Amino acid sequence: MLERLSIRWRLALISAALTLFILCGFAFVVGGLTVQRIRQDFSSETANAASTLRDRLSIDFTPTTIVIKPNLELFAAANDAAIRLFDRTRRPIEGAQTPHAPDLGPPLVTGSSEVGGYLLETRHVVLRPSAAPESGVTFGIWIQYARPLEDVEHTVTLVRLFLAGGVLAGTLLALLGGLLLARRSLRPVTALTATARAIARTGDPDRQVPQPRADDEVAELARTFDEMLGALEESRRATETALQRQREFVADASHELRTPLTSVLANLELLTDELQGDPREAAEAALRSTRRMRRLVADLLLLARSDAGHVTTRAQVDLGAVALEAVAEAGALSDDHEIRVHAAPHVLVDGARDELHRLVLNLVENAIRHTPAETHIRVRVAASDGDAVLSVEDDGPGIPSGLRDSIFERFARDGRDRAGSTGLGLAIVRAVAAGHGGAVTLEDAEPGSRFVVRLPLSAGQADAAPTAPETESVVPAADERHRRARAGALARSLAARRSARRR
Repeated sequence: MLERLSIRWRLALISAALTLFILCGFAFVVGGLTVQRIRQDFSSETANAASTLRDRLSIDFTPTTIVIKPNLELFAAANDAAIRLFDRTRRPIEGAQTPHAPDLGPPLVTGSSEVGGYLLETRHVVLRPSAAPESGVTFGIWIQYARPLEDVEHTVTLVRLFLAGGVLAGTLLALLGGLLLARRSLRPVTALTATARAIARTGDPDRQVPQPRADDEVAELARTFDEMLGALEESRRATETALQRQREFVADASHELRTPLTSVLANLELLTDELQGDPREAAEAALRSTRRMRRLVADLLLLARSDAGHVTTRAQVDLGAVALEAVAEAGALSDDHEIRVHAAPHVLVDGARDELHRLVLNLVENAIRHTPAETHIRVRVAASDGDAVLSVEDDGPGIPSGLRDSIFERFARDGRDRAGSTGLGLAIVRAVAAGHGGAVTLEDAEPGSRFVVRLPLSAGQADAAPTAPETESVVPAADERHRRARAGALARSLAARRSARRR
């Protein structure tokens, strides 16, 4: 339990515990000696008072009264004592006692004893009549001088309470003093902690750690902390330099690979058009791999430019129109999915049209690749709260729980991946959204999943509500018109390449 407390409280509690131990030992020794001395003084005072009374006692008998000197009541008042006198036969003498004197029994022997809560001193004295001392007549008197023990016990209790209060007060003061002393002693550590938090908050490792004046352990800690910050800063700079070189290499390599890949792709398209049989199948397989490689190179180039903070030329883009074009292109990849597009008109954003096209295309292709046949995909574009909102929703099996936290990381793949994706599609979506000042989130849809991209509307569009109704387009599975258009475009491209090669 002590280890769970802060250092300040631990130091204060240890200091208070040591003080308590010392004060308890002091109270035990001093209290014992004081109580012993009080009781000895009480016994001595009682014995001396009884002996004094014995030496000063005189009794005269008259026919009607007994005259006793000194006055017993006055003599006993000084010590709140009780006095009784007995004759030689140990019978009480009538009128020879103080008022309310307790009956402690007949005197037996001289000395001290404790009877009925009293310290009793018994004395015996032989007296002669003061009127005729030469007559030789004597009579024996027994004296009982008693003092209540509750007086001395009350004093002992007060002493013990005083000592206990002193011990508790001393312990409490030691605790408070320990807290103050620990707080003052740990002030340099507190300054180090505050500086470390400021560095963690601002990310500025060049900030200096305050150095204590005393050359102690805390000063050594501060120097070590400074050295660690310096080493971390050097390591950060080296890592940043290496990452920058890596990003530049990826960007340069991707850029340089685009030209030869385009040439290889054109040649393979010509081969697939001219070859027949097994050679054509081999050329088509190489063509598919080359297209996938070109797509991967383009993805790597886009991510590298995003990491480097490269900003492409921006213009006002209708996000709904971009979504319709991307869905039309993605529809050719699906033989068994139906895609519906709900696009509000004039949802304008400031951005790069090609990158936004890639964003929508990746989201739709991701839904096509990772959902079973006959899955419905819904793409919606609308303006909401000053943002352009693009959502791509499907009614498939949804995202596995183990992949939800890393779905937007690079090369993150689902174990159920049937299409052999590179794992860069959603990473590109996040990079493009962030590059346009927006964000992408994954939401639950029952059933399936929903990806929502929010981008800031173009200037002047945030306060303007669209007046035209939302349009709906359906891209059915295996749309023949789209395939024929795509085939025609490919044929025109091949013809243009042949003509250029002849020239």
